[in-house]
Amino acid sequence: MAAGAAAGAWVLVLSLWGAVVGDQNITARIGKPLVLNCKGAPKKPPQQLEWKLNTGRTEAWKVLSPQGGPWDSVARVLPNGSLLLPAVGIQDEGTFRCQAMSRNGKETKSNYRVRVYQIPGKPEIVDPASELMAGVPNKVEEKARCGKGSLFPQVGTCVSNGGYPAGTLSWHLDGKTLIPDGKGVSVKEETKRHPETGLFTLRSELMVTPARGGAPHPTFSCSFSPGLPQRRALHTAPIQLRVWEPVPQEEVLLVVEPEGGAVAPGGTVTLTCEAPAKPPPQIHWIKDGMPLPLPTSSVLLLPEVGPEDQGTYSCVATHPSHGPQESHAVSVSIIETGEEGPTAGSVEGPELGTLALALGILGGLGTAALLIGVIVWQRRQRRGEERKVPENQEEEEERTELNQPEGPEAAESSAGGP
Repeated sequence: MAAGAAAGAWVLVLSLWGAVVGDQNITARIGKPLVLNCKGAPKKPPQQLEWKLNTGRTEAWKVLSPQGGPWDSVARVLPNGSLLLPAVGIQDEGTFRCQAMSRNGKETKSNYRVRVYQIPGKPEIVDPASELMAGVPNKVEEKARCGKGSLFPQVGTCVSNGGYPAGTLSWHLDGKTLIPDGKGVSVKEETKRHPETGLFTLRSELMVTPARGGAPHPTFSCSFSPGLPQRRALHTAPIQLRVWEPVPQEEVLLVVEPEGGAVAPGGTVTLTCEAPAKPPPQIHWIKDGMPLPLPTSSVLLLPEVGPEDQGTYSCVATHPSHGPQESHAVSVSIIETGEEGPTAGSVEGPELGTLALALGILGGLGTAALLIGVIVWQRRQRRGEERKVPENQEEEEERTELNQPEGPEAAESSAGGP
């Protein structure tokens, strides 16, 4: 009894051991054929075996046997009892089970967990930056001015196309993996799946604010890691960026030649925008408050100046670390000379008529005042002469009286002299 019980226990153990050994995880490349062996099945008919499939193509278990027909172009049982999938696809992922009976009556079960994969193309970095600003968390390009951009300068976007399963993208700086921290390193990821093929496209946008005093030429790269084990990662070509150290913001100056901006018709005016910053900022020009559609340049040349060139000019220097900064404004004007037009400072049109009228009135008032002054002066002269006539008559009478002989006594005394 004891010996029989022990023998039965060994049979049970061996049967369980066979079932465990049959479990396997299978990975197959999309589009390639896949053969699954039914262990324990006789190599030649007659065979007692049955395949059961539970995949993305079935709503329940699908049963296949040597006696039955093939399952369309999806799968069929081979003469040796194995199951053939001519071109495995994403919908073939699932569980495959085979139950076979050997000729001596031993039952064997084989279980397979099938997963498929597709290796994508080599990832690449698109729209890479050429330089970064150290320690300055600027918003990216025009998004910054709209207030909708990221808070970090963009390094580039890593793209992987046509992979399955999705896998992951990771960034590296000088050979070391970058870990997003939301401060100096930020990553924006996007995963899309093709509606027909089921393959994935991954995008990973890296934004970094380099530390001050760090490496002046950091090297960035990106790698794709498949979603299945024992598959090698794919790497992009590295890119090397230049890091600028920010400098204190200085005033933007606008220099005009000739000084004052006034020239004769047909003359030349040169405007120079001086913005001492590194890297050199982009310079745009403004006239009378409106941007001029000109290429960026620090010098604006106005040859053969005409009336249409007159106005107020300024320049705007745009720097990644400082934003736009506008200079003071200068005026450009024309000095008219000769008989062709009014001279500088002259007045014409309605202003000239008003000036002439004012001068006429002032002239008339001056003439009237002069006449009145003459009349008053003449009257005063006449009065002075009338006063002088009586005074002269009195003087003559006094002189006559002094010259007449004194009385009889005076005559006698003069006569009785020696």
